[in-house]
This record gives sequence, C-alpha cells and structure tokens, in this order.
Amino acid sequence: MEVVPVTWWEALPDRLELELAAMSEAAPDLEWFPDRGVWQGHLPLWPFARALPNELEAFTTGRRFAVEVQPVQAHPAVAPKYWPLDPEPELVERTQQRWHVNGDGSLCLFQRSVDWSGEEPCAALVPKASGWFLEYLLMKSGSIEAMTVNGIVNDDRLDSLMVSATA
Repeated sequence: MEVVPVTWWEALPDRLELELAAMSEAAPDLEWFPDRGVWQGHLPLWPFARALPNELEAFTTGRRFAVEVQPVQAHPAVAPKYWPLDPEPELVERTQQRWHVNGDGSLCLFQRSVDWSGEEPCAALVPKASGWFLEYLLMKSGSIEAMTVNGIVNDDRLDSLMVSATA
C-alpha cells in the first residue's frame, strides 16, 4: 500500500485560507503556487508604519525585492523560509553573520528560533524581509558595515542613509 504524503496546506485548509488572506494584504505582488506550496514575487518596498525617506526610489534605483516564501512541511510550527531571488546574496555573504543570510541562502529573520510562535502567518515576516532588502542595499553601497540586530522595521536610524548614490 502506497503512502501518499499530505502537504500542510491540504491537512490544514483553514490555515491555508488565513495564510492566503494575510499574504494578499501584506504583499499583494506575491503569487501563491499551490503545486509547490510557495509564494513568489516582489515584496512591498516600504511596509513600515512611518514616512518613507524622500529619496527611497532613487536609492533603490527602482529595484524591488523578489523572493520565494516557503512555509516548510512542519508549518506553522516552524517558521517559513524567505529565499531572496533578486538580489541573491553572494556565496561569501552566506558565510558572514553581518549579512543576515543563513548558510542555505535563506534570510535570517530571527535572533532565536523561539521568536516564531506559529500563531502568526507567514505574512508577518514581510516587513522584516523588506527591511533586509534595504539593509542589503546599504551594505552593498558601503553605507553600513553590518546589518542591524533588530532590523529597520521599527528603527528609523538608517532612514537618512537611503539616498541616491548620485546625490
């Protein structure tokens, strides 16, 4: 008798409904691919509860952060993985903690694994991932030496550095 594995979204249809609604609101440019159980697309540039820097568009040169969001099979007990697609961190950046990238190439969005309770939807990490993108650009431009410990979601100290390189 063949055992057919059941995906988390098949086993937890109510959770899937919650996840789809939350992600649609937080990151409407992400598309759900049910055959793989992932979202792919672009994250919002500035999903923070404060005014965006005046030169943000010039600073990012119009780029948006493309990701794949993968809730793992143990979802929601285990946090989803956010995989950067564009920009994709270089291999050397995966070996240095200051870049906040795990060795497998996924984003490091937590200081401790217990920071994910499993009650929040995958979309709760959208602001952290969007913030990672902006800090990554600051790192690449040489404006900062290391990403911040807590991210820029609720910390505006790096906002003034997001200016056009041609200014």
